[in-house]
Amino acid sequence: MDRARLAEFLRRRREALQPEDVGLPRGGRRRTDGLRREEVAVLSDMSVDYYSRLEQRRGPHPSEQMLAALAGGLRLSLEDRDHLFRLAGYAIPQRTLRADHINPGMMRIFDGLEDAAAQVVNYLGETLKQTRLSKALLGDETVRTGMARSTHYRWFTDPTARSIHPEDDHAPHSRLIAANLHELYTRDRKDPRVAAIVDALLAESTEFAALWREHPVSRLYCPPKRVQHPQLGLLELHCQTLIDPDQSQMLVVYTAPSGSESYDKLRLLSVIGDQRV
Repeated sequence: MDRARLAEFLRRRREALQPEDVGLPRGGRRRTDGLRREEVAVLSDMSVDYYSRLEQRRGPHPSEQMLAALAGGLRLSLEDRDHLFRLAGYAIPQRTLRADHINPGMMRIFDGLEDAAAQVVNYLGETLKQTRLSKALLGDETVRTGMARSTHYRWFTDPTARSIHPEDDHAPHSRLIAANLHELYTRDRKDPRVAAIVDALLAESTEFAALWREHPVSRLYCPPKRVQHPQLGLLELHCQTLIDPDQSQMLVVYTAPSGSESYDKLRLLSVIGDQRV
């Protein structure tokens, strides 16, 4: 680990970012160039003390998970992310593991959608980032671990994953997910993460196994969605997506027509968050 160069790299990337680049208000007078250390710490989901010690060349040896969090907080490109890992003494992450790294350009768009129900999802169906409204609408999907991080896997193995959708929508949604996995699997049979999910579902879900045998073909990935919110009842939403083909991720935004009942419910949800009505 090159502690001195790691500290310098973090400081320079922090100073190169402005609050507006990450969706933060500029606020009052700023004594430092770019972001403050505490702002980077918040964006990276770590303590201010931990981050400060890294910049001061006296911090611990960061884990790969902490480095990935820093790469996201500092909006690093994939090339900068690789450099960060090298400075910390780690091998460059394999391409298949880069599904967790959000493109800086997509992050800038996401930062401007804080008041919308938006989230970034990778090709495995793992939610990487959610706005506050998205969490209030769908629950916090970023806290899962292991294979359960994938909404594809949870849909067929965890009954609670279906609880926010009307029962009439379960069958078409199952087919949509199975078709999406089938497309991923046939397109790149060498991807071990896709193969692991498919193998697990074939063993654990008779419903998925039956759909898989039909060779389902993927059509519209994000059709209109109905969400049964525990507090506000049914919301009928449209789904808009921005796809980043290079990293197989998409930015998903849920909207409702202005003046509709669902639009009013979304506005109310943006105010109350996860509080009870």
